[in-house]
Amino acid sequence: MKQLIIIIAALTVTTATLAQNANTAATQSAKLALSNAIDISFVNNGTSTGATTTLSFNTVNDYANGVESAPIYLKVRSNKKFIVKAKTNSNKFTYAGSESPAPSMNVQNNLFIKVVSNNTGGNVPNAVNNVYKTLKKSNRKIINNGTPGGNNTFAVQYKADPGFEFPAGTYTVDVVYTATQK
Repeated sequence: MKQLIIIIAALTVTTATLAQNANTAATQSAKLALSNAIDISFVNNGTSTGATTTLSFNTVNDYANGVESAPIYLKVRSNKKFIVKAKTNSNKFTYAGSESPAPSMNVQNNLFIKVVSNNTGGNVPNAVNNVYKTLKKSNRKIINNGTPGGNNTFAVQYKADPGFEFPAGTYTVDVVYTATQK
């Protein structure tokens, strides 16, 4: 009887050592190749070209006090800290109207900008923080040290104050916003 128990025990041990594990595995690396990315767009249409902002002068008081725009909202998406600058594409407005020769209006000291809202995590330089500062063809920093993210918004307002020196017509200049990673 002892021999039968030893034989059964030996068969059990042998059977257990011959069983194979039914699991297997394969490994693959997933590598993310991230690059620096930044984008600036207008909130109202989601593109880099904003709708035309018209500042209409209809009364004598408009000429005496200047005219302000409604807030214009922009959004920056960046994976690094960033700055935003604003400038005009020309030193002078382009004139369309009936005067001949065409009047020449400087942008500087006639068109102004201020930052009225900032949700970028960065700061607004004191010169444009709810204070109008003249626009010109050279860059003016309006947001500094913005934080990385996909929905960093800010708003600006324009003020035009050409006084009584210029005849009726349409005076146009492009304002260019540039977002740059730090």
